[in-house]
Amino acid sequence: MKSSAMKKAAVAVIAASALVLTGCSSMTAAAKIGKAEVSNTKVENSVATILSERTKVSTQGMSSLLTGADLKRSQLRFFVLSQLLDDVATKHKISITDGDIASQRTAIYSQIGGVTNLPSALVNAGIASTDFDRYLRTILITEKLTALAKAANVPNTNGEAIQALVVEQAKAEGVTINPQYGSWDAATADVVALNTPNTAVSSK
Repeated sequence: MKSSAMKKAAVAVIAASALVLTGCSSMTAAAKIGKAEVSNTKVENSVATILSERTKVSTQGMSSLLTGADLKRSQLRFFVLSQLLDDVATKHKISITDGDIASQRTAIYSQIGGVTNLPSALVNAGIASTDFDRYLRTILITEKLTALAKAANVPNTNGEAIQALVVEQAKAEGVTINPQYGSWDAATADVVALNTPNTAVSSK
């Protein structure tokens, strides 16, 4: 998988997983998913790692690198959606082993031309090296969910079956986002800046 393909895969996972996030001005966490939380520190560390790793590779030709609030929203989105996908996997008795992740990691190395090309590929995809295994786990879960949908003859051409599962999970658990990162736009299924039209106010 070339860096551009990796980036598309990451975007596909995020875009295929719609959920509704609420804002709460008194929140101390970045987001809450049921009883689980995404801490501000987790998001900040991920962002700091990405920015640091950009200084270590050539970013020439990488025209879509996020910065500032956009980068923070992107990383929060990743953590929220990966948690929800974990919960969907548990519900459907899908397990991802360390061996599965190791095999996927090896496959990525092969597809990008070797481990030496990984830093540049991750920078281009907007993935912190510290989140790489988490990214691989998320990809593996979506692949297994896709296989389940196919076996059940459930339409999933554009990831709609997986999206429906994540939406259902989000409604069941309740998801809240700290407004310092933005709000949820139900029309585009995205975390957007505050005061953006068409944003939802409740996950229920």
